[in-house]
Amino acid sequence: MRSTAVRRTAVAATAVSLALLATACGGGSDSGSGDKGADAKGKESAAAAPAGKALSAAELEKAALTQGDVKGHKISKAAAKDVVSADDIKVEKEVCTPFADALMGAQVGEPGAFTKRTVVSEPKKSNLDKQDSGDAEEAFKAAFDITTTQLALGSYDGKGAQESVASLRTAATECAGGFAFTAAGEKQKVSKITEEQVKGGEEAAAWSVQVEQGGEKVEFKLVVMRQGASFASFSSMNLAAMGGGGDFELPTAVVEAQAAKLA
Repeated sequence: MRSTAVRRTAVAATAVSLALLATACGGGSDSGSGDKGADAKGKESAAAAPAGKALSAAELEKAALTQGDVKGHKISKAAAKDVVSADDIKVEKEVCTPFADALMGAQVGEPGAFTKRTVVSEPKKSNLDKQDSGDAEEAFKAAFDITTTQLALGSYDGKGAQESVASLRTAATECAGGFAFTAAGEKQKVSKITEEQVKGGEEAAAWSVQVEQGGEKVEFKLVVMRQGASFASFSSMNLAAMGGGGDFELPTAVVEAQAAKLA
């Protein structure tokens, strides 16, 4: 992938993944159909839900996931070089901006406090045996079946968190046909958005997102979740699925763990 924003995530994930591998070996429907009902439900939620109490920066850091909170995952504070600012993301359609921001792990809207985590799944034990397979493709997929999730967590005054969820629902519907954007100076395009089902917090939504850049395709999973006055986005990619159009699971364990810490 030539995109700088995406490549940063992939390179970071690869480094962590290889380290994990060394340790281990040593020891639903297409949103293009325009689900206006879901969009309306999101807007009603933003209007009807009571305003929650915003967390301070210190409280948000305490509520964010840390190492040991999700079994089978490595969790760390996102490195500065892997953080893409919302100011560095330019979108051709204004309504699509929240979606691009969440996809790139940037803040959505204007949170009073904001923090980021990088969550990397550990190699599955069932895949370790497959790495010795005579089938090169199977061995590769087994070795790199590792999902990296950029978790962006913000706390908002008033109904900012509800409005953030609503803005993502609206963007997913209005921008389902695709849109171009620039992140960290690199042009890329969301070519397909497919809605998925997810539960978490007081409200949540999820999508599979196909991103194209330079003729290459990468599948992302994007989950957004609200708990009280806090809003979290989970942008995930899987190394084994890169370039081949492969699919992978939503980071449900990560979403559930973060929702539980915010509750």
